[in-house]
Amino acid sequence: MPTTSLVDPGPGAVSAGPRAAGPALRLVRRAAVVALLATAAVVASPFLAFAVRAPSLHIMLETANAVVALLVLYLVYGRFVQHGRLQELLLVLALGVVAVANLVLTAVPDALTPGRGEELAYWVPLCLRLLGTLLLAAAAWTPVRARVDARTAAAVSVGVVLVVVVVAVVGRLVTDTLPPAVDPAAAGDASRPALVAHPVVLVVQLLGAALYGLAAVAFARQSDRTDDALLRWVAVGCVLAGAARVHYFLFPSLYSEFVYTGDVLRLGSYLCMLVGAAREITGYWQARARSAVLEDRRRLARDLHDGVIQELSYIRAQSHRLTAEPGDEVAVARIAAAAERAVGESRRALAALRREDDDPVPVVLRQTLDELAGRYDVSVSACLDPASHADAPMTEALVRITTEAVGNAVRHGGATRIEARLDSVPLRLTVRDDGCGFDPGSPGRPGAYGLRSMRERAEGIGAVLAVESEQGKGTTVRVSWV
Repeated sequence: MPTTSLVDPGPGAVSAGPRAAGPALRLVRRAAVVALLATAAVVASPFLAFAVRAPSLHIMLETANAVVALLVLYLVYGRFVQHGRLQELLLVLALGVVAVANLVLTAVPDALTPGRGEELAYWVPLCLRLLGTLLLAAAAWTPVRARVDARTAAAVSVGVVLVVVVVAVVGRLVTDTLPPAVDPAAAGDASRPALVAHPVVLVVQLLGAALYGLAAVAFARQSDRTDDALLRWVAVGCVLAGAARVHYFLFPSLYSEFVYTGDVLRLGSYLCMLVGAAREITGYWQARARSAVLEDRRRLARDLHDGVIQELSYIRAQSHRLTAEPGDEVAVARIAAAAERAVGESRRALAALRREDDDPVPVVLRQTLDELAGRYDVSVSACLDPASHADAPMTEALVRITTEAVGNAVRHGGATRIEARLDSVPLRLTVRDDGCGFDPGSPGRPGAYGLRSMRERAEGIGAVLAVESEQGKGTTVRVSWV
C-alpha cells in the first residue's frame, strides 16, 4: 500500500507574521459553519422534527458507519505497518473501538433482538464511543515523530481490547441496576430540545464534542503541513462527529428506536472519512502507475547503456582503427560482430517493452526461444516447468542470459541444436548446445564480453552462473540459486 510522508517542520522554521489557514483548516471551518447552521435550524424551527421512529433505518446507519470505520482502519493500519508511528496505532485502535460499538454492540443486537434492554443498549456503546473518542483525540495530538515498536504496539492493542471486553461484560452483568439513560417519553417528543438524559450522559456528550473539536484542529493543521488528503477529511469528519454530540446533548438519543439529527450528522462524519479513504486509494494507484513508468524508463536506460551504447562505442573505436589502418580485416570483423550484438540488444529491448509484466517466466522463455530459433535458424528444444515462478527482474535477467547463451552458441560455436531446461524446485535454468565448445580458461576466447554480461546479470538477481565447455563437446550454461 502508497503513503503520504508525514514530517513535522524543522525546529529552525520561523513564522514570519500570521500564517494563512491552509486548505484543511478552511474546509474544517466551512464544515463547522454548516453544522452550526443545521443545529440552529433544528433548534429554532418548530417545523423540523429531530427524531423519527425507524429501527430498521437506524440499523442500516450503524452498519454503514461501522463498514466505513473498518475501511479507514485498514488504510491507516497499512501506514502503521510501513512507518510504525504511534499516532497511526492510536487512530487504528480508535476506529476499531468505534466499529465494535456501532456494529457488534448496536446494529447486530438491534437486528437480532429488537426487544432487548434499552439501558444496556445505551450505556455500553456510550462508554465505548467515549473510549474511541479519547483514542482519536490522543492520535490527533500525538507528535508525528513518535514511533512504537512491535512489542509495545501489541501490548497497547491488547490493553484496549481488554478494556472493551471488560466494559461489555460488566455492562451485561449490571444491566438490571443501570439507571435510565433517557426518558423515552420526553425523548420521543420531536418538537423541541429535551435535556432529559442522565447527567452522566450529558457530560459525556459535551466531552465528546470538545474532544472531536480539538482533534479536528490538530488533524487539519497536520494535513496542511503534509498535504495529507486522508487526514484532511478525517478532520472534517471530526467536526461533524462533534456536532452530532451536540445534537445528542440537546436531543438525547434512544439509539435503537429512533433516528435523530445527531445520527445523520454522525453518518456525515463517516462519509467524509470515506471520501478521504477514496482519495488515499486513488493516490496509491496513481503513485504505483508513476512508479511503474519510472521503473520501465530506468530499465530501458540501463539496457541501452549496457547494450546498445556500449556496442556503438566499440564500433566507433574500431572505426577509428580502420581509418588509421585501411583493410584491417580484424577491425572489420569486430565492427560486424558489434553491430550484430547492438541489433540483438535493440530487439531484446523492444521485446521487453511489448511483453506483459505479469506473464509467467515459462511463457516468456518459451516466446524468447521460439524467436531465437527463427532468427538463427537453429533447432531449439525446451523443457520448461510450468510451476516455475520468478519476479519481473529475475525473468528479465533469465531472458537476457538465455538470449546471450543461444547467440554465442550459434555465432561462435556453430551450434545446430539448443536444449533449454527450466526447473522450479529449486529454480534453475540450463542452456546446452552441440557446438564446437571452447576452453573456458583461454583469455582470448570468443564471446568473452557476452559471458561477462551474463555473469553480471546473474549476480544482479542473486544467482550463480556456471559455464561448462570442452573443445568439440559443446557448452552448458547454468543459472542457479544456492
